[in-house]
This record gives sequence, structure tokens and C-alpha cells, in this order.
Amino acid sequence: MARHNFGGFGGGNMQQLMRQAQKMQQQLQEAQEALDAAEYEATAGGGMVTVRITGKPEVTGITIDPQVVDPDDVEMLQDLIQAAVNEALRKNEEAKAATMNRMAPGMGGMGGLF
Repeated sequence: MARHNFGGFGGGNMQQLMRQAQKMQQQLQEAQEALDAAEYEATAGGGMVTVRITGKPEVTGITIDPQVVDPDDVEMLQDLIQAAVNEALRKNEEAKAATMNRMAPGMGGMGGLF
């Protein structure tokens, strides 16, 4: 059987490149699954509001200290919840970027792929 030369790559080299690409794809999939399963927690107001999210991201819990519940100042509670959610989301994004940068240094986290 004749071997074809594909742009300077011999058949063996092409097969090796394909195996490496498949391995990297598997590693990326495993990393994404681990990131999705991870949980992130953030607080606001000195711990008065705590928010927990998964890496998907989905909110899995909100804890509010009863002392912060003031019917005359609902806006403060809303601000604390918003701040805690945004911080948890930021932690999620930082973890994803760090993982992707470790897996593909110099590629800027796969160009926003994740």
C-alpha cells in the first residue's frame, strides 16, 4: 500500500498528531466537567449574605443573615445579594480561565472557547 505525503507530514506523523489532538480533546472535556461540577461561594456585607454557585453557573444556595432583613431598606439587601452573586460568578470565571491557561499556555484560554 502506498504512503501519501500530506504537506510534509508522513502518515505516521499525521497519526501521531491525531492521537495527540484526541488526547487534548479528552483532557479539555474532563477539565470542563470538573469546572462545571465545582462550587464557588462568595459573601457580601461582611458575611451577611452568602451565595453558592456551580461552575455551570447555577445558583445552588443563598443564605441571608436575619439581621440584614429590614423591610424599610430592601434596596440594601438587594445590593448585597447582587454583590455576592457577581463575586461568585467572578470566581467561577477566574477558575475556568486559570484551568484553560494551564492546559493551553499562550493560547489565551483557548480564545474564549470556554
